[in-house]
Amino acid sequence: MNTIQSQGTALITGASSGIGAIYAQRLAARGFDLLLVARDEQRLQDAATQLREQHGIQVEVLTADLTQKDQVIKVEQRLRSDSSISLLLNNAGVASDGLLANADMEQLEQLIQLNVTTVTRLASAAAASFAKAGRGTIINIASVVALFPERFNATYSASKAYVLSLTQSLDAELSGTGVRVQAVLPGVTRTEIWQRSGIDASGIPAEMIMDAADMVDASLAGLDQGELITIPSLPDASEWQAFVAARHVMAPNLSRDKPAARYK
Repeated sequence: MNTIQSQGTALITGASSGIGAIYAQRLAARGFDLLLVARDEQRLQDAATQLREQHGIQVEVLTADLTQKDQVIKVEQRLRSDSSISLLLNNAGVASDGLLANADMEQLEQLIQLNVTTVTRLASAAAASFAKAGRGTIINIASVVALFPERFNATYSASKAYVLSLTQSLDAELSGTGVRVQAVLPGVTRTEIWQRSGIDASGIPAEMIMDAADMVDASLAGLDQGELITIPSLPDASEWQAFVAARHVMAPNLSRDKPAARYK
């Protein structure tokens, strides 16, 4: 069984709570030093103290609002310059509520900045640094709505479809470099993202909501098993494989010199 890089530093965005905080605990237990990135410095410092005591690792806190370009660049430059970093977890993200036609465009621009632009800039910096070193792991947190956009609002679903596509393309670009790439597609997960986004999750059936710890543990198991795409709640992996196979069946006919007969 292949396991993730067993030494070096894991840079985790959105590390102060929820999925990011649990990844920090699990990666610390695997022997990673940590670089924790989020806006809430006090929560980061509290988490860092606990992680140092529990695991005897080095933990650094980097306070940054990743909706702000100048602060994203600060994290990006750290990725490019710090050769000890061997894993990037692109976890920071936000959801939104409501219809696109009625949306607050300022709020949606922040969502796109965080879920798309920030993820891209940090993945690019990590890809360059890790490929040069011939090792490293990039984990991007997407969502199952990338596969079923009709079930959620347009902008969030599209942003997570972007993360899925980015990961698939990046994996192809990094082939042969020694760099591992994974996209994680959680379903509904019990975290603070719902309250922060103003979404009422009380109507979601309990059997559809996964604890964040279970989600993270499944995702790391998928990484250990060499998965490019991990869908923690999907019982039958062959369904995903069939989905991928269907894309490849279409591939030879997606770009041809003449329109299909049905358009004549």
